[in-house]
Amino acid sequence: MRKAGCLGLLIGLALIAALAWVARDWSGEGPAPKPLAVVVPEGASLARAAGEMEKQGAIRSAWRFRGYARFFGTGKPIKAGEYAIPARASASDILTLLEDGKVRQRLVPVPEGYPSILVHEALMRAEGLSGDVAVPREGSVLPDSYAYQLNDTRAAVLARMQKAMTDYLARAWEKRTPASVVKSPEEAVILASVVEKETGKPSERRMVAAVYTNRLKLGMPLQADPTVIYPITKGKPLGRRIKRSELQAKNGYNTYASAGLPIGPIANPGRESIDAVLDPAKTSALYFVADGTGRHVFADTLAQHNANVAKWYAIRRARGEM
Repeated sequence: MRKAGCLGLLIGLALIAALAWVARDWSGEGPAPKPLAVVVPEGASLARAAGEMEKQGAIRSAWRFRGYARFFGTGKPIKAGEYAIPARASASDILTLLEDGKVRQRLVPVPEGYPSILVHEALMRAEGLSGDVAVPREGSVLPDSYAYQLNDTRAAVLARMQKAMTDYLARAWEKRTPASVVKSPEEAVILASVVEKETGKPSERRMVAAVYTNRLKLGMPLQADPTVIYPITKGKPLGRRIKRSELQAKNGYNTYASAGLPIGPIANPGRESIDAVLDPAKTSALYFVADGTGRHVFADTLAQHNANVAKWYAIRRARGEM
């Protein structure tokens, strides 16, 4: 009887030791001495994911990890993507990441009004993208934040940016109103790019679009400063005042020197600016100027506009800007 009791005790101790080892292997510190980025391919099974984790050093054993997952896991399907694995992350924590699909978000931000030269720079400096890409055609990219995964190509991300613009423009064009003056989706992008660069206030976009719509209907020059700057910098900030010679330059873009729309977009306009030129506000305003608050004041007549300009100059002089 004593032998049986000793054997039972030994088995019990061995079981406790085994359970303690499993607990440490499952919930204790993992083998990764530093944070890791592990990519789980599209369509990968748990076995494939475990293999990638073992290969990168995030877990000690893929087959043990799969066994733990069957016993401790929820059974939820895993999500493909790049996973940021913290240093010493336990197997338990890693399975939670996989089952919850907590993939790392990599983004290329494209703000509204970004010129294509800056879109190109953003793509080229985006960490984890591969391959080269040319500067996209101006006005072909829809401003937004674009998610990507490690080792995606820059060409593929740019293609999504451009498809987003094509799709949105097609939907917006179908909703245009009779008040709009543009004759094609391409003209809509051109005028929207001017509106985008003239105001950063969403509430003003339909009014600015209306001023330019009214001017186009009357054959008046748009006289938009950003169209003067674009041929000089390709949309980047000028960093100085516009020269008189630049206001007089005829280059297809300068709307002081020529009436009508520029020959092409001067930026990548956002959704609200596109919508604004396709449904401008109802107004007879032909002029606008800054009012000192970051907004603009609008006028129907040149006399009203000159008075508003005089007020703006007085504000600038008081600020020491003139």
